[in-house]
Amino acid sequence: MSDRATRGGLDTAEAWIARLDLQPLPFEGGFFRQSVCSEERSPVAREGGSRPLHTAIYYLITPRSFSTMHRLPSDEVFHFYAGDRVRMLQLSAEGAGRILHLGNDGAPGVEPQVLVPRGTWQGSELVPGGRFALLGTTMAPGFELADFEPGHAAELIAAHPQFEELLRRLCKS
Repeated sequence: MSDRATRGGLDTAEAWIARLDLQPLPFEGGFFRQSVCSEERSPVAREGGSRPLHTAIYYLITPRSFSTMHRLPSDEVFHFYAGDRVRMLQLSAEGAGRILHLGNDGAPGVEPQVLVPRGTWQGSELVPGGRFALLGTTMAPGFELADFEPGHAAELIAAHPQFEELLRRLCKS
């Protein structure tokens, strides 16, 4: 179940936070640092404005932090780098939902890379017993804070009652 990076002493959340200079991500949870932000801008027809052509971040979660339910207007690709498996909940506007697992241990049903289609509600947590997970995300057009739409437990549970228990853990409000 575990896939811990032990080279160079990077086997704890604290070591990765220090190594990558990660900062708390208050609106979503976890720790992050933007690693790439394109200087080139791309027009975004849905808003009449522009966004960076692409962005990428490092993102780390612990047993006490998680990625709260939210959705974004662009596709987001998650990449698993180190640590323990992550459980991700994805909910579509049509009412469908699925649970995916991210990791790099090669186990069936555990993927090192996952796509979150635009407009999909998403949230992630460590699997029980996990110590940390270091992930990355890539978006094109790139992420800007105005893109982040937080999910609310009552509304998401009403639309997806089959995921109530998980939604209660993954929503801040």
